[in-house]
Amino acid sequence: MEGPTANEQVRTQRLLDAQTKAAQLFDEIERRAMIRPGVGERELSEEIAGLAVQMFGVTRHWHRRIVRAGENTLQPFAEHPPDRVIAVDDIAFLDLGPIFEEWEADFGRTFVLGDDPDKGAVRDALPRVWGAGRRYFDDHPGITGAQLFEYVVGVARAEGFEWGSPIAGHLLGEFPHKKIVGDGVEWYIAPGSVKPMRRTDPGGHLCHWILEIHLVDRFRGFGGFYEQLLDLP
Repeated sequence: MEGPTANEQVRTQRLLDAQTKAAQLFDEIERRAMIRPGVGERELSEEIAGLAVQMFGVTRHWHRRIVRAGENTLQPFAEHPPDRVIAVDDIAFLDLGPIFEEWEADFGRTFVLGDDPDKGAVRDALPRVWGAGRRYFDDHPGITGAQLFEYVVGVARAEGFEWGSPIAGHLLGEFPHKKIVGDGVEWYIAPGSVKPMRRTDPGGHLCHWILEIHLVDRFRGFGGFYEQLLDLP
């Protein structure tokens, strides 16, 4: 494959810039200790939306903001668990999809309040599983979404956790990418996604992917989440 065109270089830079801003938003959320005992998930979601406006002028998110704590962290994206108030020594995760100047970001991290070792184990395993998936993707040029899904689920189980989601990631790009490519399984890292991930979309653009990891400790009643761009440095 030839090197990226000037247009693809611009697309790559815009996606990386969007992710950098999303990471800065998360850093500020943590610096301000916004994830705190006594705040409800919906209330925190609205506070985060306000912070995104304040920091970057973000007024749109390409998917609904996900703020989950405690037992709600067991639930995959599509579920709508009841609003829950964050407790002392809780675990919580954020899954945000802010739009920066028409470019989508998708970023997820898990936070532990207190020093519970089991919650800390989930949080600490997440980037390890993500990193293993990234290395496997890098080492297999013809990999499909289904193959990467199977691999990261296996890594999660080897770490001692269940997998908490029907997917392990998806396409990302210009807003609204879902209207450009649709909701077919080939645009997800999931069972049945049998096309090579390194390909172009219907507009002729290189496909760029988010890898997302949802680990579950069902016995103890909580899970964790981690996601970011897979194929860009």
